[in-house]
Amino acid sequence: MKKLGRIHPNRQVLAFILMVFLSQVHLEPIRYSVLEETESGSFVAHLTKDLGLGIAELAARSAGVVSDDDKQRLQLDRQTGDLFLREKLDREELCGPIEPCILHFQVFLEMPVQFFQGELLIQDINDHSPVFPEREVLLKIPENSQPGTLFPLIIAEDLDVGSNGLQKYTISPNSHFHILTRNHSEGKKYPDLVQDKPLDREEQSEFSLTLVALDGGSPPRSGTIMVRILIMDINDNAPEFVHTPYGVQVLENSPLDSPIVRVLARDVDAGNFGSVSYGLFQASDEIKQTFSINEVTGEILLKKKLDFEKIKSYHVEIEATDGGGLSGKGTVVIEVVDVNDNPPELIISSLTSSIPENAPETVVSIFRIRDRDSGENGKTICSIPDNLPFVLKPTLKNFYTLVTERPLDRETRAEYNITITVTDLGTPRLKTQQSITVQVSDVNDNAPAFTQTSYTLFVRENNSPALHIGSVSATDRDSGTNAQVTYLLLPPQDPQLPLASLVSINADNGHLFALRSLDYEALQAFEFRVGATDRSPELSSRVPARAGAGRQSTTRPSRLCPLNALRPAPSWCPGPPSGYLVTKVVAVDGDSGQNAWLSYQLLKASEPGLFGVWAHNGEVRTARLLSERDAAKHRLVVLVKDNGEPPRSATATLHVLLVDGFSQPYLPLPEAALAQAQNDSLTIYLVVALASVSSLFLLSVLLFVAVRLCRRSRAASVGRCSVPEGPFPGHQVGVSGTETLSQSYQYEVCLTGDSGTGEFKFLKPIFPNLLVQDTGREVKENPNFRNSFVFS
Repeated sequence: MKKLGRIHPNRQVLAFILMVFLSQVHLEPIRYSVLEETESGSFVAHLTKDLGLGIAELAARSAGVVSDDDKQRLQLDRQTGDLFLREKLDREELCGPIEPCILHFQVFLEMPVQFFQGELLIQDINDHSPVFPEREVLLKIPENSQPGTLFPLIIAEDLDVGSNGLQKYTISPNSHFHILTRNHSEGKKYPDLVQDKPLDREEQSEFSLTLVALDGGSPPRSGTIMVRILIMDINDNAPEFVHTPYGVQVLENSPLDSPIVRVLARDVDAGNFGSVSYGLFQASDEIKQTFSINEVTGEILLKKKLDFEKIKSYHVEIEATDGGGLSGKGTVVIEVVDVNDNPPELIISSLTSSIPENAPETVVSIFRIRDRDSGENGKTICSIPDNLPFVLKPTLKNFYTLVTERPLDRETRAEYNITITVTDLGTPRLKTQQSITVQVSDVNDNAPAFTQTSYTLFVRENNSPALHIGSVSATDRDSGTNAQVTYLLLPPQDPQLPLASLVSINADNGHLFALRSLDYEALQAFEFRVGATDRSPELSSRVPARAGAGRQSTTRPSRLCPLNALRPAPSWCPGPPSGYLVTKVVAVDGDSGQNAWLSYQLLKASEPGLFGVWAHNGEVRTARLLSERDAAKHRLVVLVKDNGEPPRSATATLHVLLVDGFSQPYLPLPEAALAQAQNDSLTIYLVVALASVSSLFLLSVLLFVAVRLCRRSRAASVGRCSVPEGPFPGHQVGVSGTETLSQSYQYEVCLTGDSGTGEFKFLKPIFPNLLVQDTGREVKENPNFRNSFVFS
């Protein structure tokens, strides 16, 4: 079969030869019978016993029933193996006059493919009466007609067959005629009127008789027609056809009004008795609709399109009648010649649209082909493209099975479009194409693969807990749930390494987090392994990783801004830029693992968009450049929550004040300022009085201090930064317990704005600096929470 797939012409020839061979294989069919007009759903047979199969096998092998005429008149119950009628059957509609009436069907099974031939005999019942095409017939008989002369009469039609069909004719009792029933070669029965004694027109010129047609049913059914007989004057020569029968062949694609044949009859009589007219005699409705005859010339014309596949030949009876009423009979046999006007048909009986990858030989589709033409026009060949991993296998009676040639790989190709081409051998050749789309479903046959062979992570010592230190990533070539990767930490090779308390990993995205603060002096680096697994059946891979702790500098900066004494300094100070570190919020959770992963977020702010909180380390930074238009007081609510189930959380409230430098020795809290504003009005009067008495003294002191400060500032070094002496109140600065930014500093700095290298002077700042005040804690839930507010 592989060679057949590579060579397209040979493949088609071999498939065709095998098809012809298999079509000639004779398998004894299973036969059943049923009466026509039996109600739908009626039981026909129990197939499991006749086929030698079990009931469970029918369902497991997807048994089905297919009829030759494409109409599903039978239904198979796979659970019981019973065969039922899907619809009421009419024998006359299915077979017409053909006897016996047999409905051919096939029973097919899959895995492996197997076929059984079946025949259902539809038995006739007497449900139709004989019917004459007309209600009355006129018969003209010359008076010199001799006894024993036969006069053909019109026949009756009975759709039933066999004993239920038309059996005999009778006529009403009279003294001059009786009926003779004759059998035709085609099986039809014809009535002939037989003259019993001489006629005398002067004695009786007309007879009215009743002709009765009887069938053989029980009870018998009948049909009647009135026969009127006129006695005519003598015309002793009837017309005779020159040739009888006439034989002619006509192509089925002949156009309408095409001449078929011209018949000729002669009458030796003279005058009106010698003139001949032509007509169709005892023609069926089909012949009347298909042909017409010219009464004068005898030329037969085509009135309806011919179809070889429906009717292959016509027997047309012609009657030639002279002026005296005598007639002669002739026959024209018209044979329809087939032309290639029907493309092949492809009927799919079974189709599987999805096939799992790596599966062995799998049945994709079962179908059959048919061509309604005959001879070479009805012979077909079937093929598919050669570049596909599929093959066609011919089976019984034009049935084909489309199967996979080898196991499929979804990662190489996930979908196949298969075009089945059926071509006949007629002239011109006609073909039919049917496209089938086959999806290759995924199975878990690829393990996750890391994007790197190893990972190296760097963490500064004294880091905050739950710090994101890096990520690992793995991909899976499978699809859907088979490609979902889960990350995990493998047991360390060193049993002394407490890996579970050092690092954790997010199982969904591979993010790595440090669970505790690292100390370079205690642990400089450690190695561990990360695993990645997919869905069932579980496939996995692993990768080594190394995490190292970086040493943190503990030297206090001696200079916060560049110095350049060559240029004079302008008299303005820039405000904090965007991203300026205002403070840092630190929370500690007594849990471990994922339950100790903490994340920070800004829950509420009096002015949104001015400050932001970093989710992993809790740093509060400015989101944009501060300006004089911003409010002086800001209230921030920071939320911290762990990664447990259910998550637990806590909140802290921060108050941020924008001040003009740190020259003020004490900055009251908003609550203290509010309480002071509510003092009694008597205090205000006392302050005013004291100020009036001592105003002169204070003015003198201020002038003296101003002179001294002016002289001292001129003697100071150019460009140095001034730090106010004396500590600020403890509630303004918090100290972290994690050794990160462990000291808090407050500076009042003046920096030149031209090139970044100006000199420094002790000037009063114009733009505001930041002051953070911790107003306490608002703990909603555990974990333990503490704040460290740092700014520099």
